[in-house]
Amino acid sequence: MKTIAEVASQRRIHSLFESIANVVVGLAINIIAQHIIFPIFGLHITLAQNLAIAGIFTAISIIRSFCLRRLFNGYHVHNVTSV
Repeated sequence: MKTIAEVASQRRIHSLFESIANVVVGLAINIIAQHIIFPIFGLHITLAQNLAIAGIFTAISIIRSFCLRRLFNGYHVHNVTSV
């Protein structure tokens, strides 16, 4: 029988997959947005540079999203188990 904490918590691997899916969608939106917005501000970069910039921010975003998800998941589990 599972405890309340086990039922209420999300496994780390699921948190990671959800974070990656969220960021992949953001990556696609970001690449398109950069392609449109950068020239408005006088920034003209190649597609390779655009992808590199987007890739760096994507990696940062995955780490941030995963850490926040785990933090809030731990907070939620703590509140469920202390009731």
